[in-house]
Amino acid sequence: MSLLPRSLFSRLVLVLLGGLLTAQLLSFAIHMHDRSELLMQASGMQSAQRIADIVNLLDTLTPPERQKIVKVLAAPPLVVSLDRPPLGPADADSDSGTRAVLFASLLRRFLGDDRNVVVGMAVGGPYPGGGGTMRGPGGPGEWTPPMMRHGSGSGAGGLTFVAQVALRDGTRVTFDARQPQATEHWPYRLAGSIVVLLVAVLVVSLIAVRWATRPLKTLADAADELGKNINRAPLAETGPTEVARAARAFNTMQSRLAGYLRERTQVLAAMSHDLKTPITRLRLRAELLDDAQLRNKFGNDLQEMEAMVASALDFLRGMDNGEPVQSVDINALLESLQADLLETGGSVTIEGAATVPYPGRPQALKRGLANLLENAIKYGSSAQLVVDDNAERLQISILDQGPGLPPDQLTRVFEPFYRIEGSRNRDTGGTGLGLAIAKNVAELHGGSITLRNRDAGGLAAELSLPRSAASVDQP
Repeated sequence: MSLLPRSLFSRLVLVLLGGLLTAQLLSFAIHMHDRSELLMQASGMQSAQRIADIVNLLDTLTPPERQKIVKVLAAPPLVVSLDRPPLGPADADSDSGTRAVLFASLLRRFLGDDRNVVVGMAVGGPYPGGGGTMRGPGGPGEWTPPMMRHGSGSGAGGLTFVAQVALRDGTRVTFDARQPQATEHWPYRLAGSIVVLLVAVLVVSLIAVRWATRPLKTLADAADELGKNINRAPLAETGPTEVARAARAFNTMQSRLAGYLRERTQVLAAMSHDLKTPITRLRLRAELLDDAQLRNKFGNDLQEMEAMVASALDFLRGMDNGEPVQSVDINALLESLQADLLETGGSVTIEGAATVPYPGRPQALKRGLANLLENAIKYGSSAQLVVDDNAERLQISILDQGPGLPPDQLTRVFEPFYRIEGSRNRDTGGTGLGLAIAKNVAELHGGSITLRNRDAGGLAAELSLPRSAASVDQP
């Protein structure tokens, strides 16, 4: 199963969002790297400048005065000491050694190249009482800077440069330069600006994608409605050139289809209507026959022909959208059908009721429900109407006690003129249009009809009609 969303809108949003997030993350990573380097250089330069100032000051003092000044200056983030053992050259093959070499070059820049300067770097978190690994003479060695020993460090992951500078009289001065922890704080303002930019671009992208895909949705909705109402209002031929051309082509197709169906329906309706005249003449002539048996046979055949013509007209009328949509009292409609069938000897019971009127075509609904009820009574001797109504749909189930249908015939019986019983006896097979008419009526209202065999025996015809106003096509 594909993990991609199904709709074009969702896919475009996913692509834009993924590309935007990737670009922002890469930009953020590059910025953080450059920011770290710049801050490190800036803080190292400040520390080197201060060390140079102190060295120049100590050069002008006597040893006793130096001790006093060192005691005053021995405070984080720069701790000064005069009694530290000598350090070896920094290990320039590692990242830590490289940083130390850079720091040493800064010191020589401020002090002069003639100064003996040795710089190392403590690796490890300067927690109170903790230590770090000092890169010094001959390679790494364990050494704890005074600022760590005295609990003067703050935070974890900071860098401590250890520099020894020889004064003019040969005295070694050791400096523990802890880089300011503030330079390692998370850049909340940068993160906030990136989030604001991301949200702004995302909103604009959503609007742009929705604007670009809306014509496709409109075209898809129109194509879906076209199958229910061929005479629906044409699409507006406005918008961008491509959208206007697609709308114009769709309207042309709809107009041609509507014309073709209109001509076909008119021709078939005229033929079915004109057949009534010769049938009536044949009926009158059959009444003049002296042979009673022959007269009855002619009469039965003519009655069957007349029923087929009437069914064909009903079927064609069911395809027509001329009847206007209006509010239909479903309960009154079902009670009227119940009374009509009761007069002809049929038994119909009703369970449940529609809560509110249904917006539909009353004559079409009556014709479709009557066909379903007549089938139920014809093959099951009685019919039970079950009404289930809610905010989303109105479902009317017609249950009978008949033999049911073979599973492979439950959908084929909706085909026009299809009959399971092979003969043309109307009493056993009918004309084959009753269910086709009912299906057309259901689809005309945006609904559907399904047949299923009941577990207790008999057949259930379930008519489902949507309640949403958009599902009922206006004429």
